Amino acid sequence: MSVVSRILRVAFGAARPVSHPSVGKLLWVAVLVWAAGLPGRAGEHLSAKARNVVLILSDDHRYDFMGFHPGAPAFLETPNLDRMAREGAHMANAFVTTSLCSPSRASILTGQYMHRHRVVDNQRPVPAGTVFFPERLQQAGVRTAFIGKWHMGHDSDESQRGFDHWASFRGQGDYFDQELNINGEHRRFRGYNSDTLSDLACEWLGERKQEDRPFFLYLSYKAPHYPFTPAPRHAGRYAGQMVPYPETMARTERNYRTQPRWVAERRNSIHGVDHMETGRYDGDPVPDFEALFRGYCEAVHSLDENIGRVLRTLEDSGLKDSTLVFYLGDNGFHLGEHGFYDKRDAFETSMRIPLLAWGPGLIKPGTRIESMVLNLDLPPTILDVFGVPSDRADRFDGRSFLPLLRGRQIPWRDHFVYEYQWEWNFPATPTQYAIRTERYKYVHYQGVWDIDSFHDLATDPAERHNLIAVPAFQAQIAELRERLFQELEDRNGLVLPVRPPRGERLDQRKLIEPLFR
Repeated sequence: MSVVSRILRVAFGAARPVSHPSVGKLLWVAVLVWAAGLPGRAGEHLSAKARNVVLILSDDHRYDFMGFHPGAPAFLETPNLDRMAREGAHMANAFVTTSLCSPSRASILTGQYMHRHRVVDNQRPVPAGTVFFPERLQQAGVRTAFIGKWHMGHDSDESQRGFDHWASFRGQGDYFDQELNINGEHRRFRGYNSDTLSDLACEWLGERKQEDRPFFLYLSYKAPHYPFTPAPRHAGRYAGQMVPYPETMARTERNYRTQPRWVAERRNSIHGVDHMETGRYDGDPVPDFEALFRGYCEAVHSLDENIGRVLRTLEDSGLKDSTLVFYLGDNGFHLGEHGFYDKRDAFETSMRIPLLAWGPGLIKPGTRIESMVLNLDLPPTILDVFGVPSDRADRFDGRSFLPLLRGRQIPWRDHFVYEYQWEWNFPATPTQYAIRTERYKYVHYQGVWDIDSFHDLATDPAERHNLIAVPAFQAQIAELRERLFQELEDRNGLVLPVRPPRGERLDQRKLIEPLFR
């Protein structure tokens, strides 16, 4: 059957192939005009409007540590991320639905909540039968590649479904002299991890300029994940710079007066600031908060420099005008907020992420999107860019924000649900279910004898004052609690797997005089 006949069957529901010479000239032109607007189908050529996509992911980069952001340290330099925001779009309210590496990465690849894709911690691989959206791109004729940190299952660097080209390493990898599995062949590369991954990405992109076939590159950096390590050329770049201490870092009764007890107690855990600075005999791997903070900023600067290399390669290869670049972090990160240096919980600095889009000719320069965009919105958005329709098997919980990038006003979410499951490896953070609206956030803590949280983000953006016991808010709290659990129940999100213990357990508390008696 000819392509023309297939088009006519789709258009008019013909019971058998239509021979196009029998179609009048006017009807034939009308059909072609109609067909030109159809999205591409699996196995067929994509439309001429299809663009290439580069998705760049970093690890633990918090939402406000970009030079252009008003919340960034004054000394932090990120000229390439600043450029992406200036020439493209900044999603100013971007979030993850689980602030933990592997669950978030699974959401980015599946478009699903953790309770759907079932990747609940960093210790185990993806469940069999999981569908990644790059598989749909492959079926539509897009060339796909993954380069960098996979980090779903510590013990494997084997290639995954959906990628024609593969270059990755096991688990967290190493900041220097990394060994990678490149399409089944293991090779060790001398030098800094981000430099190596950028070399491989730029090489692969350079090979695409001779092709007409659209491509999708998923470039996943290790940086700036702990231990926050910059390239040697940037080590000490911010030495001596004044480190700002967040107001919620104070070890005072006033700071924790209305917070759940677990928040104050987590200060003494492996992810707490009191754990790191209690004495030289403790052997803590993070002995100094200010050194930690500066190292993080230097690692972000090294990351930014490498992102700039990717952007320049697209320009030098003549691919800039046909490529849409997304940049995001896999979760947020506390740097002293509430006494933490970690993620996992439902506080803003944990669940908010940087999200930028750079696409010359597609996005109006300087676009700022205030709508709440989620990590699980990436799969339907990228399929939308390529004109690949979603399939029932995709079962996306997210939705495409491509219309927002194009400046269109469309109905959008006014809230979303957050979830985190307690980990045997890091037991200081309880299971959490949260619902966040544009102004308010309610958090339920499961399996711990404690109070819940309710915050007014407009009057208390630092979430220092828990309003859970304030009488004036009780009706609103009850409404949000009911909506949260109804949505989770409707999605079968209240039944999560309990995993057998695996990996190292970091459960020791420092012996410190408690804030509360």
